[in-house]
Amino acid sequence: MSYQIAIDGPAGAGKSTIAKIVAKKKEYIYVDTGAMYRAMAIHMLRNNIDPEDEDAVSNEAKNADISFGYVEGSQHVYLNGEDVTAYLRTEETGNMASTVSKYAYVRSRLVAIQQDFASKNNVVMDGRDIGTVVLSDADVKVYLTASSAVRAKRRYDELIAKGESADIEKIEADIIDRDRQDMTREVSPLKKADDAVEIDSSYMTIEEVSEAILALCR
Repeated sequence: MSYQIAIDGPAGAGKSTIAKIVAKKKEYIYVDTGAMYRAMAIHMLRNNIDPEDEDAVSNEAKNADISFGYVEGSQHVYLNGEDVTAYLRTEETGNMASTVSKYAYVRSRLVAIQQDFASKNNVVMDGRDIGTVVLSDADVKVYLTASSAVRAKRRYDELIAKGESADIEKIEADIIDRDRQDMTREVSPLKKADDAVEIDSSYMTIEEVSEAILALCR
């Protein structure tokens, strides 16, 4: 029987960072579900699909073969056989992913892949609807959040560290807009599962957050 840890929360709350640490300490497999939606977004961008046209997105999604594997312990995402991991984290991809992930067909395709993998492996999975939909019977559920200002500052610092230019006010506006999209979509909206423990990471260190989740597992 597999053991499942579900971590949900808004963009920029630190889900991926924390999930990777927890997975490493538990010797479980980390599954970044958001990366799969970003791969779908890359497919839509490459094919010039209007993200607001649900029929066009759903039809084109049938041509996107998305899978994931592990290279030296880290997750790599494949789109039609190509490793697109290096292209997943652009702002353009993130914004497209937030839009196309609201469509039922896109979600059903990817959720089935995620559920099948989790049924066979001990996993730490993060995303927007893990505790509510993907792993509704997970052993531990966490809703990880932080203020929009803190999340914007984290993203700003990340971009500056890479040598990219960034506008912190625009980043925060994008985060607020993405929250609105994620929380109001009809299919699998972002929300705290009834049995999830909420952790606000705004003024916590990475170590404090990961230890809080490990304590829940114990």
